[in-house]
Amino acid sequence: MQSEAVAGIEVPGEAAPGRSAEALLAVDNIEVVYDEVILVLRGISLAVGRGEVVALLGPNGAGKSTTLKAISGLLHAEDGAVTRGSILFDGERLNGVAPDRVVRRGLIQVMEGRRIVEDMTVLENLRLGAHTRRDRGVGEDIERMLAWFPRLRERTGLAGYLSGGEQQMLAIARALMARPRLILMDEPSMGLSPLLVREVFEVIRRINRDTGVTVLLVEQNARLALQIADYGYVLDQGKIVLDGSAERLTGNEDVREFYLGQDRGARKSFKNLKSFKRRKRWL
Repeated sequence: MQSEAVAGIEVPGEAAPGRSAEALLAVDNIEVVYDEVILVLRGISLAVGRGEVVALLGPNGAGKSTTLKAISGLLHAEDGAVTRGSILFDGERLNGVAPDRVVRRGLIQVMEGRRIVEDMTVLENLRLGAHTRRDRGVGEDIERMLAWFPRLRERTGLAGYLSGGEQQMLAIARALMARPRLILMDEPSMGLSPLLVREVFEVIRRINRDTGVTVLLVEQNARLALQIADYGYVLDQGKIVLDGSAERLTGNEDVREFYLGQDRGARKSFKNLKSFKRRKRWL
């Protein structure tokens, strides 16, 4: 792999060395084009190991949500397409596979903005999450979800009347009803209070620890994401610019300044809000 060192972390041209061999998900050098002309992703490569929580970080417009939609097969709904590269899930190619078949293979996405069915009850939403299953364990799994998310047991009305945090928990629980091996989570903290954000992240950590479900997490709150992640990638302008363990990314000087709001412990002044103090060294 050809790369240059940036503060002790590699700037990859492909997935990090040694991470793709045992990966549950391997994205190799994909490009995504919208409306046949707009190039959004430019050679993205990443790998997610079995049982890991992997964070995908970056500024607004970097292409994080597009990456998730490319993996889950949802790009066609927005006139987007993967025009180059490959996406492998458990060794099987996902390029061109319909979204419902992607779900049946064990990969499901929790969309940004929760996207629950508001005029259905909590239980109806949970049953909807299991619509691809043909086994007899749906009732047991509903009880398991209500045990993991006790607030949902108390809510007997329509899901549209739930609080933002409760709706996010329902969206996660509904995804788990499909018994996925990999969950793609897109901005689970969006629109939530700081207290609820921490609660949702604790839920994600507990689900990964207790069930072994693998998680690829897109999140603006880089600090919290790296607290629960095993590994992380930084996406900027449609390219992976940094990757490394969560610990290494947290300690990286550029990540601390541009995504964690820190710069060697120095307090930032108001004038720095309009422009970065230091140019990103990967640009």
